[in-house]
Amino acid sequence: MRHSIRLLAAVLGAGLLASSAQAEEPLRLAADVPYKPFEYTRPDGSLAGFDIELGNAICDYLERECEWVVQSWDGLIPGLRARKYDAIMSAMTISEVRRRQVLFSDSYFRMPSVWVARDGSEIDVADTASLSGKVVGVQIATLQDEYVTDLYGDSVEIRRYASWADVVTDMRAERLDLAFMEYPTAQSFVQIDQATSDFQRLGELVREPDRYFAQGVGVAFRQRDRKLAERFNEALAALKADGTYDALVQKHFDTPDA
Repeated sequence: MRHSIRLLAAVLGAGLLASSAQAEEPLRLAADVPYKPFEYTRPDGSLAGFDIELGNAICDYLERECEWVVQSWDGLIPGLRARKYDAIMSAMTISEVRRRQVLFSDSYFRMPSVWVARDGSEIDVADTASLSGKVVGVQIATLQDEYVTDLYGDSVEIRRYASWADVVTDMRAERLDLAFMEYPTAQSFVQIDQATSDFQRLGELVREPDRYFAQGVGVAFRQRDRKLAERFNEALAALKADGTYDALVQKHFDTPDA
């Protein structure tokens, strides 16, 4: 009997130690880099950006260490499902298609998209006929890719890229007529709406249809990790309440009519 009690105590003790060790493990958050202003690399190699700082603030609130994993965009969800990391925090737009694969936190940011062309372009994006035959660049597997494919796929040639940096490279080389990207990304990569930019915004900021733009962006988790998602929602609410969230938005974004 005593032996059984000692054995039980040892097992329980080992379990408590294991649980404690597990609680101490860093939270592994994945991001596609570079994607300024959400995530990018400083000259010293460290990560910065809105998602990075907000993610670190969430980890501080949860009293957990953050460990960032850099992952290409098209590999983010497969990597999450393969348990390479615990969550994706990379300005991922919430959509019904993605909800079938991952569990999202509450939305933590909403942003419009924008058509971008080289300065001097006379393309009228409000006129579908004006777009006929044009070559459009998008980042693969993004909301922007889905939007252009669904609504303009019959009239334009779509070229899909692994990163927005690659899109901009081909824009500068005149291999693309225009691109469709998130407005904050366009501000960071090509400095649209600035007098010194070689690029221009075409038309108004795009916020509709709702099926593409209404849900905003969220942190993505494996479907089974509901408790972790709830803890992130709790942290996001607390950071909004104490002013941390607003300070980060003002630091990283300048979206006058968004």
